[in-house]
Amino acid sequence: MKENYHTHTWRCQHASGTEREYIEEAILGGIKVLGFADHSPMPFPQGYSSGIRMDMAQLQDYCDTLQMLKKEYEKDIEIHIGLEAEYYPRLFDELIAFLKDYPIEYLLLGQHCLDNEYEDKSVWSGVPSDDTEILKKYVDQVCEGMRTGRFLYLAHPDLICFTGEREIYREQMRKICCVAKEMGMPLEINLLGVYEKRHYPNPEFWKIAGEEGNDVVLGIDCHHVEMMNLRDAEQEARELAGKYGLRVLPSIGEIPHL
Repeated sequence: MKENYHTHTWRCQHASGTEREYIEEAILGGIKVLGFADHSPMPFPQGYSSGIRMDMAQLQDYCDTLQMLKKEYEKDIEIHIGLEAEYYPRLFDELIAFLKDYPIEYLLLGQHCLDNEYEDKSVWSGVPSDDTEILKKYVDQVCEGMRTGRFLYLAHPDLICFTGEREIYREQMRKICCVAKEMGMPLEINLLGVYEKRHYPNPEFWKIAGEEGNDVVLGIDCHHVEMMNLRDAEQEARELAGKYGLRVLPSIGEIPHL
């Protein structure tokens, strides 16, 4: 694996290890391009604390640290500064305006929660549910996010844990694949999901992606230094892609500036 754009830091409150440790482990493993995409701060209403992402005030340190290391290791590895963000309709424009003052190069779309998170009606995507309306909400929100044109790729597109009628699942998830194809946006096969035997990657989803001809990338979704080089998980992900005729992009190519 030569490129990984999905790397977290301790600031998200559920990862460990320093940026330097991640970088040195990536170099040892032969990674040539390493993108950091920690969970984005969000301009939530005062009084709400997410608990799974950095605070707005931490973004400067995140950028300063990575810019310093980017220069220090420039002869050994190419480093990029990104964020993984949800598409929250009420917050998105304010978030983009806030990020303009920072050297953020790209965003990954990772829809961990529906609606805008701080609202009582918000639902976490990975919680098992047979509620068709939750599935449809996930699909609609992801598709709306992709259509903003602000995201480099869609992380763990099969994160939604729908336990209901399979025909409805296939019909809805095909919409994600079609919009991704329309937008020229790759879909991520998530190595953390492979490594931890989570409910994703979901073969049912990737069969649809193969039918629609989606391009895919591999993302480590690295939260701990020892996860930086998941050889067995990478091989399993490539076998999954091969099974459904999916093209794994050798490189993400040029990153359009945020």
